[in-house]
Amino acid sequence: STLYIFFLGFMAFIIATASGVTFVKLFNLILPQSKKINPLIGNAGVSAVPMSARISQNVGLEYDPTNYLLMHAMGPNVAGVIGSAVAAGVLLGFLI
Repeated sequence: STLYIFFLGFMAFIIATASGVTFVKLFNLILPQSKKINPLIGNAGVSAVPMSARISQNVGLEYDPTNYLLMHAMGPNVAGVIGSAVAAGVLLGFLI
């Protein structure tokens, strides 16, 4: 059962990361050229503070050494923590 729980958490991270990047790419289709968002910011929406924001920063630096995404990635990172807490509270509310 421990491996099953690990697998569920791993899949949750994969789905959250992929859906965050995909959502930003779709959102960029409707934004004007001057307001485009870096899709790496969508990677930081998971609640693994601050690791996912640092990953966004490091990948951004690989492609453009002048890219500084860390503070921009911390916003959705903290929002992911708040969302996880709210979801946990709603789940506990249903269970109790």
